[in-house]
Amino acid sequence: MASFLSSQSLLQLVLLISIIQFISAARTFSVSDQSQDPLLFQYHNGPLLTGEVSINLIWYGKFKPSQRAIVSDFIASVSSRRPTRPTTAQPSVATWWKATEKYYNLVKTKKTSPLLLSVGAQILDESYSLGKSLSSKQIVQLASKGGQKGAINVVLTSSDVAVEGFCSSKCGTHGSSLSAKTINGKRSKFAYIWVGNSETQCPGQCAWPFHQPIYGPQNPPLVAPNNDVGLDGMVINLASLLAGTATNPFGNGYFQGPKEAPLEAASACPGVYGKGAYPGYAGDLLVDSASGASYNAHGVNGRKYVLPALFDPSTSTCSTLI
Repeated sequence: MASFLSSQSLLQLVLLISIIQFISAARTFSVSDQSQDPLLFQYHNGPLLTGEVSINLIWYGKFKPSQRAIVSDFIASVSSRRPTRPTTAQPSVATWWKATEKYYNLVKTKKTSPLLLSVGAQILDESYSLGKSLSSKQIVQLASKGGQKGAINVVLTSSDVAVEGFCSSKCGTHGSSLSAKTINGKRSKFAYIWVGNSETQCPGQCAWPFHQPIYGPQNPPLVAPNNDVGLDGMVINLASLLAGTATNPFGNGYFQGPKEAPLEAASACPGVYGKGAYPGYAGDLLVDSASGASYNAHGVNGRKYVLPALFDPSTSTCSTLI
């Protein structure tokens, strides 16, 4: 009997320790528990993107016109400088993007003018001028093809192009580089983004929730809103990186954690697209009655998209459109 009680006590102790560890871990990663060092974004005193900024698209490889339209319509939906701004059904891409303004409102030490985005140039490189296997340095080289003053240059690589680190550690990235031209003897920085089409290389990693994930819960994939798993996945990654670029364009803006692998406006909320999201479940999304496709945002030209949750710096929570 004594031996039995000892085993039972040991089991209770193990369970108690496990519960304490679970609660401790939950508090550590909580975005609302400020007493336990939550995801409280820090402003590192660097510039945010402000003023009039155009988004240039550099298409590298083979993309169908219909595929390019999915992305360009998303950019037009984000743009705050459209010549005519027709009423878009809610929730909208524009409403999603407006949430980034909270970061600008928190900058007390500097006067910041609003960020006014517009659709810029589209550059096609269908001949694979740098080959089908690109290094990070070559991505910057491609990004420099776009206008570098007051711009974000977005490099989009087709499904048959391999990029350093693609699939193994990233689905896209953003950064900055020195412009080629000098102004008053100085070279300014321009921001760039790269996103790859993962349709044939790693859709389970970079196109979830429109494809079965490689790891974790195997819930059925969602129907892509534009009927293109690769491109709809690219929009999710582009949206995340665009939010990160605006609020942390040069590595010294808003982020949490190490500078080499920062958590930014969208990357701080991985896998969250609607209320009730949990690992393997994107959240409660809207469903198109005709196509069965899931979405959480309306765009221009009747488009629908799935966009990531954004970290709300005023509440320290991940905020979704629905």
